[in-house]
Amino acid sequence: MSKRHAEIAGAGFAGLTAACALTQRGWTVRVHERADHLRTTGAGIYIYENGLRVLEAVGAYEAAVKGAPFAHTREVRDGRGRLISVHNWKGSRVFSIVRQNVINALAAAARDFGAEIVTNSTATGATPEGELVLVDGSKRKADLIVAADGSNSRLRDSLGLLAKRKYLVDGCTRLLMDRTAAERAGGDGKTIEYWSGTRRILYTPCSEDDIYIALTMLDSDEIAKAVPVRKDDWKRWFLPLEALIDRIGTQGRYDRFELIKLKRWSAGRVAIVGDAAHALPPNIGQGGGCAMMNALSLAVYLERDSDIAAALETWERRERPITDHTQRISYVLGLPTTWPSALRAAALGLAGRSKWLTAQRTRTALHRPTGTRASDWLAEERQIER
Repeated sequence: MSKRHAEIAGAGFAGLTAACALTQRGWTVRVHERADHLRTTGAGIYIYENGLRVLEAVGAYEAAVKGAPFAHTREVRDGRGRLISVHNWKGSRVFSIVRQNVINALAAAARDFGAEIVTNSTATGATPEGELVLVDGSKRKADLIVAADGSNSRLRDSLGLLAKRKYLVDGCTRLLMDRTAAERAGGDGKTIEYWSGTRRILYTPCSEDDIYIALTMLDSDEIAKAVPVRKDDWKRWFLPLEALIDRIGTQGRYDRFELIKLKRWSAGRVAIVGDAAHALPPNIGQGGGCAMMNALSLAVYLERDSDIAAALETWERRERPITDHTQRISYVLGLPTTWPSALRAAALGLAGRSKWLTAQRTRTALHRPTGTRASDWLAEERQIER
């Protein structure tokens, strides 16, 4: 039998994970990236236990987490630095990582397995019969088309699969800055989230040399979302962080948060993955995790069933519920952004103490993705604790 072939649009978390997983299972794969080199938007990313298991399964784990700090504590503070709540990650792993390192690790693994990655190649559409349409009008026939071309997916829209696209009230400017000598000496693992009104600063060490800074605000807040960052205004809103804010340069990119839901995750021989299928706000840090989980499980179900359309239907039926849950929780946890400060502080404090809310928030992180093998690291950790 000849090998089955896949054409993938988009070399992000979803597309590259799909390339790794499919080539591991004997497929030939070509990935199309519209940019002239592989890059990712944003700056840092949290990858929790579920995403780390996927990276292990596709052979990208060691390279992805190299030099990244093992996160253990998340503090929430107000604009004056007063502590509101503390959350300790226990029973699972989580790393804060430079996003580009993950992309590079996935791309290297995909190439090692035999995938072809083509840059300066823009896909504009797809057909249920298994044709990928490129910007020059040419077509690529395949057994499977994977649309991993982001929230503005042209492939998804060419198939009429979009059910809902909701632009949210808030957005974020993300950037990296160099760690100082004092920050290197101070250790890793603590994330601090500062709130001042509807504005927020997230401070996260994400490598030996880098600090990830995320500035969030209402999309209507023109001063706060300006790039380059208006440092004098941010220092006025966050007085204790004056020295940190002064270190911000001209870098950064603002993006509005959004929520995307599809009528179906597939049409014939075309599968939609990642933000193209289920973009969500980053309130529990699972956009990349869900993208990688669904890309890996896609390959698993295609391995189990030679009927492409039937395999895709089974894939969505079994995998979509955890993604739907993740979207709901991430959306709900973003609602306090617009609440009065006192009410928001009370809600954030409750979220840090409530076992039920913690279970809902961490359900995705603790989920064992389809296609990942049982690991004995947790059993070893529990044995040490005893």
